[in-house]
Amino acid sequence: MGMMRLILRNDVEQLGRRGEVVKVKPGYGRNFLLPKGLAYEYSDANLKRVDKEKKVLEAQKIKERGEAQELAQRIGAISCTIVRKVGESETLYGSVTNGDISEALLKEGFSIDKRKILLEDPIKTLGIYAVQLRIHPDVPCEVKVWVVKE
Repeated sequence: MGMMRLILRNDVEQLGRRGEVVKVKPGYGRNFLLPKGLAYEYSDANLKRVDKEKKVLEAQKIKERGEAQELAQRIGAISCTIVRKVGESETLYGSVTNGDISEALLKEGFSIDKRKILLEDPIKTLGIYAVQLRIHPDVPCEVKVWVVKE
């Protein structure tokens, strides 16, 4: 039995990266890589196809990064105000969590999942906080959160 030549459509661990031509055992190719859509059979047409998919994906990534940068600028330009009751020493009753910040952002017109709001510990005192948001792996983003008393 010879080896089978395939072109990878995706990165495959311990095998290679997208667009690479690899040689695999026929069973692995036919039973795993091809049915899972991870590879194409080797041909000139499929080489062109993989190249085109790569370009489409890169264009999509550039577009997403651009949109994230624009969103980061818009979020950076606003400040979220969260009103809380405070006790005698200006400490909050309760605390401000990433869920509260998500709700405050929503009031400003930004829908950001609370899991993307990187708050190490809930905020327990009044003040202005710069809170990091993870909206895109390559785009830093932070929002100013004002915690003020009622």
